[in-house]
Parts: sequence; C-alpha cells; structure tokens
Amino acid sequence: MTDLIDTCQAYLALADRHAPGLVQGLYLQGSVALDDYHPGVSDIDFVAVTDESPPPRILRTIHDELRSTHGDTYFDGLYVTPGDLQRDPETIPPGPAVHEWHVQERSRFERNLVTWHILAQSGVTVRGPEPTVHTDWPALRERTLQNLSEYWAQWRIRASFTPSAWTTSWSVLGTARLRHTLAAQRVTSKTEAAAFALGTYDERWHRIIREALRIRVGGRPEYRSLVHRHLDTLSFLSMILTAGDDEH
Repeated sequence: MTDLIDTCQAYLALADRHAPGLVQGLYLQGSVALDDYHPGVSDIDFVAVTDESPPPRILRTIHDELRSTHGDTYFDGLYVTPGDLQRDPETIPPGPAVHEWHVQERSRFERNLVTWHILAQSGVTVRGPEPTVHTDWPALRERTLQNLSEYWAQWRIRASFTPSAWTTSWSVLGTARLRHTLAAQRVTSKTEAAAFALGTYDERWHRIIREALRIRVGGRPEYRSLVHRHLDTLSFLSMILTAGDDEH
C-alpha cells in the first residue's frame, strides 16, 4: 500500500503548491474503498472536493507533474463540489475529471450512482470531513439491470472478436460483480463477486471464474487452450446475462 499512500501525499502536495486551498476534501473510492486494491493491477480512484470548478490549466500541471513521479499507477478521478455529492449525479452537469492522466474539462467520467454509493458505503477519507453523499438504492438497482441489458449485451457481441486475458477478466468479473451487487444490495468488489459466483452458479462455470480471478490477482493458469478459455468466457457471459434477478 506504500505506492497508494505516496501517490496521495504527492498529489496533495502538488495541489497545495499550485492551487493553495483548492482541494478541501480528498476521498478514495473504487477498489481501495472496497478492500480489493492490488498494487500494479488496480487504479487509484479519487474524488476531490472543491468549492468551485478548478482551472483546467492548473489541473493539467498538477496531474502532469504527478505522472512524472508516480506514473506507474493511474490516479483517476473527478472534481466536485460538496453540493454535487448531495445530489443525484445524473442531475449534475459534466465537470473536470482525470482518466489515465488525461484531464477532461467537461466529463461525465465516474459521475454516477456507483461512485456515490461506494463513497457512502466505505469511502476512504484522505483529507476533509466525512462527506454527505446522495444514495438511492432503487435507482441504482434499475441502472444496474439496465447496464446488464444494454452495455453488457452489446459487449458480449464485441467480445466474440477480442479474445484475450483482459477480455476474460473484464467480462466474467464485471458481470458477476453486477449480479452480486443486486443480490447484496450494495456495491461489491470483483474479488467478492468471484466468491459469490463460485457459490451461486453451477460447477461448470467454476473454472472460468477462477481463471478470471487468476488473471486479475495472479496464480496458476486454469487453461492450456486459449481458444477454450475464450469460448467459456462467451458462454459464461450468455448465461449470466440471461440469469434471473439474484437480488434477495
């Protein structure tokens, strides 16, 4: 976790030097907040709270300098006001964000209920008071189901033409995570989702689930044939996209 702490400290030092008083709150969400952070694999997902929208030029300077010293791990996130966090993120306008070191002036990146719910559930405070965050489980549930029926259904088609380890890990753990989130009624991690899938779905799917997790965190490969792995990935996607609602 040393890289995580060092990156956050370096970011705050740069922000305070280039824009004193700008960053009033810094909170971590994503894998860090869900206790699923793996150095060298996971990104650091942040939410920075400011009183007003920061100048893009200043943000580029801060994040360019951070990349020059701590560029091995993406420091991805967004800039919001305290009032933004108290509203449904679908109702707030696009704003500054950073994705893979690229500063975006008006972006919807991570401005969604998943981010808000993770912050409310288990967000990690690096600077500032505990934030007041809008949550709405019924809305998140509906958007999760919509994500499965729209994004992931289309992804199943695209994945047919992109066999790779990344495709397997992203597909299997991504969809399992959504099913687990529905069942648990909270946003869950990919590692939790793998355990959920192993305990929920038929044994015929266990090999591809273990392989997807192995790709993410390391270990001995489950497959000798990459073709068989890809076919099992696609079959798992088809199964989980047509599975019933797992929410209890």
